[in-house]
Amino acid sequence: MSTRRARVEKIHSVTVPFQELVKKRIRREPEFAMALLEEALERLVANDVVIAQLLLRDVVNGTIGFQALASATGLMEKSLMRMLSAKGNPQARNLFGIIHELQRFNRVQLEVSAVASKSLARAKA
Repeated sequence: MSTRRARVEKIHSVTVPFQELVKKRIRREPEFAMALLEEALERLVANDVVIAQLLLRDVVNGTIGFQALASATGLMEKSLMRMLSAKGNPQARNLFGIIHELQRFNRVQLEVSAVASKSLARAKA
């Protein structure tokens, strides 16, 4: 085995993948999971759907898990994984079903409120 390859393998053996760090933090800090869920909804409203899907994926992985989410939503586990990937294209019904189950599982209720945008406020002045 080459020296370079040995060094790379050594580094890989002691580093933790980023997604695993996120999952551990979500499990350790429920408020972090709620912040990610809130940000996901904000990204949806801002039409940044891919980021929202990836944030929801992190919350699912760190909390309920895809197997339990599949049971709760009546959707297939693999379908849920695809929906919450960067290339996923979930229907609104499925996306909001996922959000509903995440709220139920985490015992939170998210609320939406309207706030005048700065650009609209300046246009009216």
